[in-house]
Amino acid sequence: MIRAEAEGMMARRLLRDHARTFSPTLRLLPKRLRDPLELAYLLARASDTIADSGSMPTTRRAALITELEGVLATGNFAQWFPEFSLGDFSTKEGELLSATPALLARLARHSDRAEIVTLLSNILKGQLFDLRRFPSERPLSHPELECYCADVAGSVGVTWTHLIAIHAPHLLKLPAEELIPKALSYGKGLQLLNILRDRSADLALGRIYVEEKNALEMIALTRTWLSEGESYLQYLRPGRLLYATSLPLVLAWRTLGKIQAGTGVSPVKIRRSEIRMALLRNLTSLWLPRCRNRDS
Repeated sequence: MIRAEAEGMMARRLLRDHARTFSPTLRLLPKRLRDPLELAYLLARASDTIADSGSMPTTRRAALITELEGVLATGNFAQWFPEFSLGDFSTKEGELLSATPALLARLARHSDRAEIVTLLSNILKGQLFDLRRFPSERPLSHPELECYCADVAGSVGVTWTHLIAIHAPHLLKLPAEELIPKALSYGKGLQLLNILRDRSADLALGRIYVEEKNALEMIALTRTWLSEGESYLQYLRPGRLLYATSLPLVLAWRTLGKIQAGTGVSPVKIRRSEIRMALLRNLTSLWLPRCRNRDS
């Protein structure tokens, strides 16, 4: 009990520091869904922190992620202790990486370990592809882009759906397998949106995910994938789960509108006040009485 409480406090502190937009979504979920997604998010964020480190040589970043990939594949979760210099990361990033062994220990005994490991393995695959593919003057091909988006974000939608099917199947209006393609597209749309938002900064780092001449085409593709996410929401029953699952889409449509209206030069960001307004405006999905939906 004491260990569980300590782990919960550590996770909440890390989420506060590293999950500005995702943390509100997690807090809305029933605990049996929140717990595995919280753990998966923090471990994915730790590997992403390594992958994006500007101070650490690319070969070292790839080596660390490859080590973590091997740990997940073999199940030897206690064997990964990332070594890094203080100058490689900010204080908060260092705290997250220092907490990774404890997070992996929690993963080792988690009932949803198989689902979380599958998700993390896909994300690591995408991160390694990114590190080995860039910097380069050659932009990603369409198949490369779609595969990358599927690995690092589409996999999240797939795991999200599988966990719902495990812990709250009554909240799905269709069998999980029928919803997987929509969940995959939802995640791909969110990732492509991030790519479009950050393309100027990525270009400066030698990462050309989307050529500027193809920006409008990619905006249209993002809209198509996000529309699939909108369709996905129709098959979730009203309550906290629907509310939490719909929040990223609400923010995504707002961000996509800003990207389409802007020049593509300045970074597009959603302010905290806009996140709070999105939370308030979408309260209707929580109005179903608890007697009809125990997860509402």
